[in-house]
Amino acid sequence: MQTTFSPGRPPVSPARARALAGYRNLALWTLQGWVAMFFVAAGYAKLTEPLDNLVALMSWPAFVAEPLVRGVGIVELVLALGMLAPLASWRIGRWPLLISASGLIGLETVMLLVHAAGLDLGLALVNVALLAITIPVLLGRR
Repeated sequence: MQTTFSPGRPPVSPARARALAGYRNLALWTLQGWVAMFFVAAGYAKLTEPLDNLVALMSWPAFVAEPLVRGVGIVELVLALGMLAPLASWRIGRWPLLISASGLIGLETVMLLVHAAGLDLGLALVNVALLAITIPVLLGRR
């Protein structure tokens, strides 16, 4: 029994469709895990490291108040945990995941602009890479 019809492509069997859905789900969970690990580490560092160490790693903490740096760390931690919310329950965790992915995309975009304006090319490229793995998670989990 064939299930889908696409012009120019052979129909996909139900077993093949399930396998493809499984691979897609695995890829999305892998991306979610990478994003969550990165932002847990980044948020934890912003909360626990002395401001002098953060200024040595990134230039922007030198230009803002310390509570803003700590606040960004808290936001990163909360959004990272929201990316993993479906582990508790898909029914409950889907909306925190979508909100967290949207929030992280916004945060990554702002930080891309901040790092680009500060001429931190390496950190700007890190934010481009983070956007490249967070956007597919948001689109794939809608």
